[in-house]
Amino acid sequence: QVQLVESGGGLVQSGGSLKLSCTASGFTFRGYTMMWYRQVPGKERESVATIASGGSYTSYTDYVKGRFTISRDNAKNLVYLQMNDLKPEDTAVYFCRAIGANGDFWGQGTQVTVSL
Repeated sequence: QVQLVESGGGLVQSGGSLKLSCTASGFTFRGYTMMWYRQVPGKERESVATIASGGSYTSYTDYVKGRFTISRDNAKNLVYLQMNDLKPEDTAVYFCRAIGANGDFWGQGTQVTVSL
């Protein structure tokens, strides 16, 4: 059974940091590109960061560049999103996604709330 379980969300003040984790199981994690998305109510889910299967390539949407870092540990089936200098506009539900030749999987999301 494929599972992606996000954790690490919570409430943080503006300028603070959080590190999200996504634990994968039920598929060959090292063969999948991993992505973080976020969504606020009433808006479409948007891509935040991407990391290739081997971890050598990463990309970020413009509004998080220099503040967020995506990384992965293929030995532990984990992908991370380190979020620094958080802003109220970063408030959203954050999802991880796995994309590969044999599937496209999503986690259930974790709430991140940034207060003023």
